[in-house]
Amino acid sequence: MVRRLRPVGWALWRGLGGPTPPPSQQLLLRNGLLLLHLQRRLYSNSNSNSNNSNNSARGPDGEIDLSGYPPERIRNFSIIAHIDHGKSTLADRLLELTGVISKTGKNKQVLDKLKVERERGITVKAQSASMFYEHGGHKYLLNLIDTPGHVDFSYEVSRSLAACQGTILLVDAAQGIQAQTVANFYLAFGEGLAVVPMLNKVDLPTAEPARAAEQIESAFEIDASGVLHMSAKTGLGVDRVLPAVIEKIPPPGGRIDRPLRALLFDTWYDKYVGVVCLVAVKDGAIRKGCRIVSSHSKTRYEVAEVGIMHPEPTPTTSLQVGQVGYITCNMKSISEAHVGDTFYRDKEPVEALPGFVPAKSMVFAGVFPVDADEFDRLDESVQKLTLNDSSVSVHKETSAALGQGWRLGFLGTLHMDVFRQRLEEEYDANVLVTAPTVPYQIKYRDGRTQFIRTPADFPSAAAMQDAVEATLEPFVSATMIFPEQYMGAMLELCTVHRGEIQGHTFIDESRVMLKCRLPTAEIVTDFFDRLKSKSQGFASFDYEEAGYDASDLVKMEVLLNGEPVDALAAVMHRRTVAAAGRDMAQRLKGVIRRQLFDIIIQTAANGKIVARETVKQLRKNVTAKCYGGDVSRKMKLLNKQKEGKKRMKKFGKVELPQEAFLDVMTTSKKDPGRQ
Repeated sequence: MVRRLRPVGWALWRGLGGPTPPPSQQLLLRNGLLLLHLQRRLYSNSNSNSNNSNNSARGPDGEIDLSGYPPERIRNFSIIAHIDHGKSTLADRLLELTGVISKTGKNKQVLDKLKVERERGITVKAQSASMFYEHGGHKYLLNLIDTPGHVDFSYEVSRSLAACQGTILLVDAAQGIQAQTVANFYLAFGEGLAVVPMLNKVDLPTAEPARAAEQIESAFEIDASGVLHMSAKTGLGVDRVLPAVIEKIPPPGGRIDRPLRALLFDTWYDKYVGVVCLVAVKDGAIRKGCRIVSSHSKTRYEVAEVGIMHPEPTPTTSLQVGQVGYITCNMKSISEAHVGDTFYRDKEPVEALPGFVPAKSMVFAGVFPVDADEFDRLDESVQKLTLNDSSVSVHKETSAALGQGWRLGFLGTLHMDVFRQRLEEEYDANVLVTAPTVPYQIKYRDGRTQFIRTPADFPSAAAMQDAVEATLEPFVSATMIFPEQYMGAMLELCTVHRGEIQGHTFIDESRVMLKCRLPTAEIVTDFFDRLKSKSQGFASFDYEEAGYDASDLVKMEVLLNGEPVDALAAVMHRRTVAAAGRDMAQRLKGVIRRQLFDIIIQTAANGKIVARETVKQLRKNVTAKCYGGDVSRKMKLLNKQKEGKKRMKKFGKVELPQEAFLDVMTTSKKDPGRQ
């Protein structure tokens, strides 16, 4: 092999006009020239790819010219699937196939740009990428949006679908249809999108493509013979994906000769250019320098740059009807950007697009800076992060124990944990996050209705007796899919968590889809962990909001030497108070440091003490200096110490250390009420 490649190296060297090197350097030079030759071959091959975007027309300043792509040559589509069914891997292969990224073998989660996504191996933020592809003698502009798979990020999916005309429904050929597969299908179906089903991971030894295709036909009434089979990991069958997208997904509507209407469906903050807006152009065109107006705020902006995600921001000459891309318009204030807004040209007003239904927070948590002096800096950080995640609701609040902070609303506990991690990693924040709670409703006898987002807002025991007509808690409609042999365990799990079984169906001969109604408060604790444990990891879970129902709710308070600690209060169902109260008191006893007086820890509900623990006082031997003599001297010293400890207990402050809050505010791994 070396003898065959050696002439290539010398031919390159002579072509460059170089002299014959000394023998000691010939081997090094030959290897370097050979590497250069191979790099040139690879570069030449990549440039010769007819699908590569570098062959696209360019504007006078080097921007990509998209004027040659009318709506009929555009396809806007997303990839939706259950978590870990291969969405991001398929996106990587499609970007390689179209020449957007090189085939290095190291492409993993290219569109998962956040550090938290790469660390956890999940997609939490929908990302878009534009590709150029030739099919049937025509070049197409394909806009791909990779979406999250976890139910906590369903709002990202719904916003992404608003910019699409179709979607790839990806199903793992080994696992088959899962709960989030069903939810995503009906989400796309409700938007009126074309659905292209595909089976992934057909190369696995455990794959059963025929069975998975039958599940798709049974659940969604889609002909199993039209389901594509492929392996995104190996590339098997991936070359048939984009032709199917072009043939089965319709082009976007709209007309170029109409006034501009652009839907704002995502935003993020860039420290150099300010707010970056991701838009879908529904009518007309938008170019650098044109003046646009926000339908929401009526504020006017001048467009500084337009472009596409390729997958990084790449300037273009314009964005025309049917195209998806980004714009920057010197929008410096974070409060100016509203997801779902419509942009139109100045002096050419249009009817605003429908936009999006605001996300309803499923859980709330308090977020407080560990250092109170950091509040102003973290307030700006929270605003910037919520600009990139519009499903988070923000309300400022003050706690007597923790100081100034925020009450944030999330779509689930994973959403909450990811937000906390992003706040710490991207903005260097050191924060304390309280245990998650759900929003309750209080109906008063005078007809008023009050939403309870924090335990501090819950009525007192006297008000509950005199003025409150009913307390209501939120419920979810849950879907679980699991093998038939776990049916008994799943029914028991739902019953223990106060669930109401609504029915079940067989999606094939061995897999069951169970539907039940559960209190939201039950699924934000340990429900998912117990679901996986009881099904040995085979069950999948999805849920959607299902309104409010009456429930017997009480407020559990924590008292330290008779003083309530507002940050540790919680609202819960009456039947769980006793176990939760004992658990809270025991955990506090384990983390509160001993002092020179007894610390009485109590948990109470409706004015009654539920549990009590005592942190014993430190003992100081005041009689050590007495070596003998009258016993009355010792008794005098002991009585004096006893009086001093009484005064300490009366006036002394119990300081709850930081680690105590960290321990008791996070949900216990073991649910004491369900052992």
